[in-house]
Amino acid sequence: MQLKIENRNWKMPPVTLGLLQHACSADSAVNLAKTLSLAERAATKGANIVCTQELFRTPYFCQAENHDNFKLAEAIPGPTTKAFQALAKKHGVVVIASVFEKRASGLYHNTAVIIDADGRLLGVYRKMHIPDDPLYHEKFYFTPGDTGFKAWETKFGKIGVLICWDQWYPEGARLTAMQGAEILFYPTAIGWHPGEKQEYGTNQHGAWETIQRSHAVANGCYVAAVNRIGTETPEGGAGIEFWGQSFVAGTSGQILAKASIDKEEVMLVPIELGKVDVTRTHWPFLRDRRIDAYGDLTKRFID
Repeated sequence: MQLKIENRNWKMPPVTLGLLQHACSADSAVNLAKTLSLAERAATKGANIVCTQELFRTPYFCQAENHDNFKLAEAIPGPTTKAFQALAKKHGVVVIASVFEKRASGLYHNTAVIIDADGRLLGVYRKMHIPDDPLYHEKFYFTPGDTGFKAWETKFGKIGVLICWDQWYPEGARLTAMQGAEILFYPTAIGWHPGEKQEYGTNQHGAWETIQRSHAVANGCYVAAVNRIGTETPEGGAGIEFWGQSFVAGTSGQILAKASIDKEEVMLVPIELGKVDVTRTHWPFLRDRRIDAYGDLTKRFID
């Protein structure tokens, strides 16, 4: 079956995504001010939906297990949420902002707040999949999310939000798309271990990009991944070289726009939400799912 959708006359006005890629300093207030400034720039240049990178207020502190880092967390709503609510209302834009959430004493989450174009807080998504790898010690800090996978109806379309490590799991993308999400956003912090980059770097980045493009294909939707840049060594050693390359994939998985490896960028990417319906109609993967045969997916392993 050949998918022919490129020459259709779309009646829906385009929606412009604004992705904020930048380096992070050790100063939380400076990082917030910078991200707000980049968001403001995106909004004034025509962005309708603005998305930050993961944990943008701080360096990626999960490189080490340090109890002092819990002091970086904040409540929701708190300073970050309120600042972006004001920005959203001022410019009439939808905002997805990453927050290190202090839900209660001893209970912390890696969370995204979803704010509509009138400044209302639509809800939160708490990261479901929590990694524990060398220099990615997130299980020390974050309780796995209990929101489930969710989609929100916003002024500029129905969106789903997942966070970083979630991007490796097609189940999360599928369950979000099944709620009608037309765009999947992935705020992210990922990069290379410098000592491994020469041998494994190309394949590591390729796998990261490919799995997310596959979510666009399998679900007939747009995917937007927003990553940070720079080498961070908060605990000494070689640290992590964040590989940037934030991107937007179209409904057939094609790369529509891609940022650089090492430059601060405000990506403005217009998309046509009408293509979601056409793609899902011509490639009816949702129609042909054998929901009667997937019960074992709830098992850890089929022995």
